[in-house]
Amino acid sequence: MFQKLLIANRGEIARRIGTVARGMGVKTVAVHSDADATLPFVKEADEAVRIGPAPARDSYLSIPAILEAAKKTGAQAVHPGYGFLSENGEFAQACADAGLVFVGPPPEAMARMKDKSQARKLVSAAGVPVVPGSDGVLPDVQSALEAAGRIGYPVLCKAASGGGGIGMAAANNPAELEKVYRQCTDRAKAAFGREGVYLERYFPAPRHIEVQILGDTHGHLIHGLERECSIQRRHQKVVEEAPSVLFANGKNAALSEQLFTAAVTAARAFGYANAGTVEFLYSDGQVYFIEMNARLQVEHPVTELTTGLDLIGWQLRIAAGEKLTVKQEDVKRRGAALEFRIYAEDPVKYFPSPGPLKVYQPPTGEGVRLDSGYAEGDVVTPNYDPMIAKLIITGATRDEAIARAVKALESFRIEGIKTNIPLHLRILKDPAFSAGELDTHFLDHHAKP
Repeated sequence: MFQKLLIANRGEIARRIGTVARGMGVKTVAVHSDADATLPFVKEADEAVRIGPAPARDSYLSIPAILEAAKKTGAQAVHPGYGFLSENGEFAQACADAGLVFVGPPPEAMARMKDKSQARKLVSAAGVPVVPGSDGVLPDVQSALEAAGRIGYPVLCKAASGGGGIGMAAANNPAELEKVYRQCTDRAKAAFGREGVYLERYFPAPRHIEVQILGDTHGHLIHGLERECSIQRRHQKVVEEAPSVLFANGKNAALSEQLFTAAVTAARAFGYANAGTVEFLYSDGQVYFIEMNARLQVEHPVTELTTGLDLIGWQLRIAAGEKLTVKQEDVKRRGAALEFRIYAEDPVKYFPSPGPLKVYQPPTGEGVRLDSGYAEGDVVTPNYDPMIAKLIITGATRDEAIARAVKALESFRIEGIKTNIPLHLRILKDPAFSAGELDTHFLDHHAKP
C-alpha cells in the first residue's frame, strides 16, 4: 500500500476518499482552488496544496498543477474521484508517466470507453445488447438524418465524449433533428473539446439501471449487483436506490442474471480493472447497454450499504496491486438504501442557488448516513456543481427506508440558500414512487409542487 495519496477532487467525495484512506493508514493530500480553501475536505487532509483560482479549468482541470502538487508533497498515488479529470485517459497516462499510481482503470481501458459510440461497437461484438443506434460518430446533419431514418423516430442525439446529460437531446422528426444536431455538437465541443455526436433510439419511458463492477489487475472481476437511477431531471440523477424495484425479492431473476452477465462481459471487453459502472436502459422487458463509466459513481454508497463492499477501500487496494479477495458468491444484498442528492438549487425551476449556509443542521438517527462537502458557515459558490451533500438512508425494506427518509429530510435544516429538499419530499410522498412505478421521465408527470 502506498503511504501518501493525493485526492484530485473537492467537496464530499474528496472528504469521503480522505476518510477511507486515513482509516487505512494512508496520509492524504488535498488540492484546492481559492474558492475552496476553507472547506472541510481541505481542513481534514494531512496536507493541502493550492492549485489555482476558482475556475475549474485553472485548478481542478489543470493536469500540470495537480502533478506539481503530487511532486511537491511526495504523493505516490492520485485518486480522481468523479467528474473533473476522473475519466480523462490523458490524465491517467500523465500520472503513470510521472511515476504516480492512478486510482482507476488502466489508460488503455479508458481509451476504449472514451468514445461512447465506439464503446457500443466493442461491447456489441462481445454479445452485449445495445440500444439500436448509429454506426459511430455522425460527421454532419445529413448523415444524422439518414441514420435516424434507419433507426426510426424519436431518436436521442448524444455527445460521443459526453457524460452527465451534457450534449444530449431528443428529436421527434427530421426538422427537430437538424436543430438538435447543431445544439448537441456545440455543447459537446464546449464541454468536452470535441463535436462528435451519435444517435440512439429514444425510449419514451425507460428505467435507468446500472451495475457496479469491481476488478483487480490479476483478472478477477465481479459485479456488485444493481442500482436504479431512474429519477432524473435534465438527464441528471436526483434519487438513486438499491436494489431496483424490478429485481427486489427475487423478481425477474432471469432478466437480472442477463443484466449481470452483460455487465461483466462488457467490463472484460474493455479490459477493465478497479471500480466502474455499466449503465443500461430497461424497456419492454429488455435491458440495453448505453455506456460504461470509468470511475466511482456519485451513488456508490447505496451499493456499499446494501452489500457491505467498501468500494473506495477496494479501489485503493487494487491500485496498490492487491488481489480482490471477494468472490461473486460472497456478494449478497442486505436491506434497501436510497440516496438523495442535496443541491443548492430552486426545488421547482432547478436553477442553482449559491450562497452562505447560515444554518446547516443535517439529520441523524437510525439508518442515516450523510456524505457532506460543507459545514455551517461555509459558502456554496457558483463555480462548481451545486451539490451540498448526499443523504443516504437504509432500512430492512424499501418501505422502511422511505419512511426514514421522509423523517430525515423533514428534519434537515438549511438556511441562507434554496435547496431541493422539498423536491425530494414530493418524490417520496408521491404514490407512484412508493409503488415503484419509475422511469426517467418521472418528474415530468409526478411530484409536482
